[in-house]
Amino acid sequence: MLTIYGVYRSRASRNIWLALELGIPFEVKPVIQAYRLLARPPGLPLMNTRSPEFLRLNPMAQIPTVDDNGLMLTESLAINLYLARKYGGPLAPADIAEEGQALMWTLWAATEIEDKALTILMNRAARAPEDRDLAAAEEAEARMRERFPVLDAALARTGWLVGGRFTVADINVAEIIRYALPAPSLFDDNPHIKAWLDACHARPAFQKMWAEREKEEA
Repeated sequence: MLTIYGVYRSRASRNIWLALELGIPFEVKPVIQAYRLLARPPGLPLMNTRSPEFLRLNPMAQIPTVDDNGLMLTESLAINLYLARKYGGPLAPADIAEEGQALMWTLWAATEIEDKALTILMNRAARAPEDRDLAAAEEAEARMRERFPVLDAALARTGWLVGGRFTVADINVAEIIRYALPAPSLFDDNPHIKAWLDACHARPAFQKMWAEREKEEA
């Protein structure tokens, strides 16, 4: 059985979503980010990314970490590409060309989008006004406006990133693009991205993952 170490309110959500899409058995072992211990509400798991027992599994102190029958892997996007290739089916690349496209879009989202999208999320959606840096959010949004049309144009062709169907590439990219939702004008100006993300989030596997995420302590 696949074991996913992490929590739903982390990048482990990407792996949980994919595992649900694939229909494979898996277990989530709760491990929280160590920084969350600074204001630990009741209900958060005791094991964290700095716990000795977790560091034995992953010395890099990152979640998610997965154990696939003894194979230990980190990096959520790489884990998804591995799982899709191992279990196959329509979510996996059908050939080497599609594998290259899946890798391309995954790396594009990780290197060109994620840090800016996270900046938007942290500064537009922070609960306390004093925790918001609106100038940083606006700068990130400006950078995203240069990049979103590339994705929008690609999605305009078939509605999906690879092979004209929903694949692991869509999960990897959608889970990064999701961070930018607190900047709705980005999506209003790129309607194909908005329609695609809505379609991704309407999938039963995403809905099941998200329902469990909502139960977790923030």
